[in-house]
Amino acid sequence: MASNADYRAVYRQENIGPSYSGKAHFAFVLAFTLGGIAFCVWRLEAVSALEWLTIPLTFLYANLVEYVGHRWVMHRYVPGLGLIYKRHAGQHHRFFTDRHMALEGWQDCRVVLFPAVLMVFFFGAFALPIGLLLAWLATPNVAWLFVATALGYYLNYELLHLAYHLPEDSSLLQFPFLRRLRRLHHRHHESTLMAHKNFNITYPIGDWLFRTRV
Repeated sequence: MASNADYRAVYRQENIGPSYSGKAHFAFVLAFTLGGIAFCVWRLEAVSALEWLTIPLTFLYANLVEYVGHRWVMHRYVPGLGLIYKRHAGQHHRFFTDRHMALEGWQDCRVVLFPAVLMVFFFGAFALPIGLLLAWLATPNVAWLFVATALGYYLNYELLHLAYHLPEDSSLLQFPFLRRLRRLHHRHHESTLMAHKNFNITYPIGDWLFRTRV
């Protein structure tokens, strides 16, 4: 089997074109999520105490979606979703192993961040329809709060995941809570554990519920 350095070199040559910019990719994630959140907040009108409960409920829902998607889509082959499985289990986990967790430059964001087209697709396929349903079944405020929280959770997901793959001496990793979360993700990248344990990327609520935290 090729060494990690060899695999990374081949991956970059085959999958990261000269026009790719990790900084632009990261900037798009920030602009898409923060812009969407700002628009949702702008649309809110006289939010009631009950409507504010949408935020923690959406947070819990998003955490379980993160867990289920990571465990049963990214680490299990599902017909029609094979590209996600290949990109994550087949590429991300070969590029980043428990012994080689750090990215080596902005170009490696291609292996960490969701592709922009997938991000827009998932928003259009999941967050937007649920938001429209909530606007019909509940109130517009509930719908806007749901979409804003979902976007905020996704941004939180990307920022934390990117932080976990920063070099060990990064100043960000000096925060104790971030180091604790990173250790959980580091263990997930062990070849014997990656398909079985520590599926939450953000906060291990799903792992606690399903007893998969180590």
